[in-house]
Amino acid sequence: MDEKHVLQKFRREKIITINQLVKLLTCSVITARRRLKKWQTFTSINKNGRYYTLPQIPGFDENGLWRYQTVLFSKHGNLTKTIVELISKSQKGLSAVEIAGIVDLTPNSSFLSRIKNVPGVRREKHQGRFVYLSERSDIYSRQKHWWSLSQSVADFPTDAQAIIILVQLIKYPGIGIEQLVGKVSKQDKRIDPGAVRKFLQFHDLLKKTSDTKR
Repeated sequence: MDEKHVLQKFRREKIITINQLVKLLTCSVITARRRLKKWQTFTSINKNGRYYTLPQIPGFDENGLWRYQTVLFSKHGNLTKTIVELISKSQKGLSAVEIAGIVDLTPNSSFLSRIKNVPGVRREKHQGRFVYLSERSDIYSRQKHWWSLSQSVADFPTDAQAIIILVQLIKYPGIGIEQLVGKVSKQDKRIDPGAVRKFLQFHDLLKKTSDTKR
């Protein structure tokens, strides 16, 4: 199949793997990669970078992300560059749990433990949990200022406790706040019920529970 028809098929399918492209072009992997570079394709930031899409196809959201079925692409580049960009654009930095939620990582992903070593990112502990801030001085100052103004939002769950809360929310969508507290407490008796509510309120997750009474 000639390049013109391959591109037409590529546009119809929206995403493609290197093996699929090799078969369509009846060429080597090296040649296929050269075509992808020539077409300035985006590489997926999940699925082990197996998928590609043409630059004209994605409709990126406010985070610079585009999803097709279960495949996620970023206009910022690879996963590391994407996370650095997301952190820099955040008003207060991001926790590992928040990052995982945006880029479709599991909360216990080994990649999250390596974020602290990524150039352009600095990790600090605020209100009992680790937060990733930008190393850019102007952005860092702004993010630190946000935390200095939010001291009233105290007694947050730790990152480990936050993961427990989010896992229960995923397993039991629409669960009542009291039921959620009960399930979370079974896994970690140190979690304070008030801290669970504060965590949900802070991340605008309280509306996802069936009981929003204060």
